[in-house]
Amino acid sequence: MKNPMNTKLSSRNLAPRLLVGRGGFTLIELLVVIAIIAILAGMLLPALAKAKSKGQGILCMNNTKQLMLAWKLYVDDQAGKIPPAYSDNPNQNSWASGNLDWNGANRDNWDVTNTLAKGSIWKYAGQAQKIYKCPADTFRTVGANPRERLRSNSINAWVGMHDGKPTWFGNSPPWRMFLKDTDFVNAADTWVFVDEHPDSINDGFFCTDMKPAPNLAQAVLPDCPASYHNGACGFAFADGHSEIKRWTDKRTMPPVRRSSFTPSSQANNRDVEWLWSKTTQRVN
Repeated sequence: MKNPMNTKLSSRNLAPRLLVGRGGFTLIELLVVIAIIAILAGMLLPALAKAKSKGQGILCMNNTKQLMLAWKLYVDDQAGKIPPAYSDNPNQNSWASGNLDWNGANRDNWDVTNTLAKGSIWKYAGQAQKIYKCPADTFRTVGANPRERLRSNSINAWVGMHDGKPTWFGNSPPWRMFLKDTDFVNAADTWVFVDEHPDSINDGFFCTDMKPAPNLAQAVLPDCPASYHNGACGFAFADGHSEIKRWTDKRTMPPVRRSSFTPSSQANNRDVEWLWSKTTQRVN
């Protein structure tokens, strides 16, 4: 006959051994789990970065649509007259004033009263500083007191021109100059505002050199568009719509060097061909 006490003791001794057998992970198991987490993170982070960039692109388009609305309100109040893209005449205000660079001591980079507020469309924009800049542009000036610059947007140099005068980047004719809203023959296909590359942005207008067009072998980029949105750039068109244009040539997407932009040959760059087609049209 079995001793009940021995049976009871055997059960008590068994329980601790079972618990010990069900202990924590081994080192190898922990390393495997960490490796899996690292792989998943590596797969998710690029997707999250693209999602963030896409969200910034939507905000960018909203800003340029608001900027375009302010520009249109000004034009309507001026009986269709378009504000100069750039002006040396203090009595003929351009759409925005000031000349940006990387120098933190230059007030034009950060002083609203000296730049945006002097522009002809400022009051029509509700004095909303943020709509003049793409949210993806977080670059700061250099120097002892780095600051974010006020503006990333520039205006099509052919829209308003330089006090309405022909300039070095093309003649009218053969290319159409837009000085009144009635000068647009295809508003949905003519851009007005663009996000400019941080190294290229300076005065208020973006130059598209039409002299070589349509000879793509001689294409150049006096100014360079931005590529904040996964290699794409925001544009606002004369009919009021905004869109994001994705670039295909690496020369259109130079890295930001925090120095002045140096124009270079853009021979056979299809991105320049697209710019030509959306900047102006030939006078019939």
